[in-house]
Amino acid sequence: MEIPKSSKKVNRPIKKWRSSNFELALWSNEREVNGNLVEFKTMSLSRSFKKKDEDIWRNEVINLRRMDLPRVLTLLNEATKDLFLDKREEN
Repeated sequence: MEIPKSSKKVNRPIKKWRSSNFELALWSNEREVNGNLVEFKTMSLSRSFKKKDEDIWRNEVINLRRMDLPRVLTLLNEATKDLFLDKREEN
């Protein structure tokens, strides 16, 4: 079912978290499946930065679905262990 552009609602995040120059936004989305509207949630992780030689703010965004979160957390936890917990290699 196609929704006319004039009646489409503006999709805004339902929740946001910020830490320094990182922001995570939680979105509520709807999709039609077999004639029924189904709600699903997604996340967008963004990092804002300024290049040294420029006075322009830039923004990088990665969009994630619910099932991506455990995978990303696993990767980040492994990187954290390697970078911060195992100091034997640095000595």
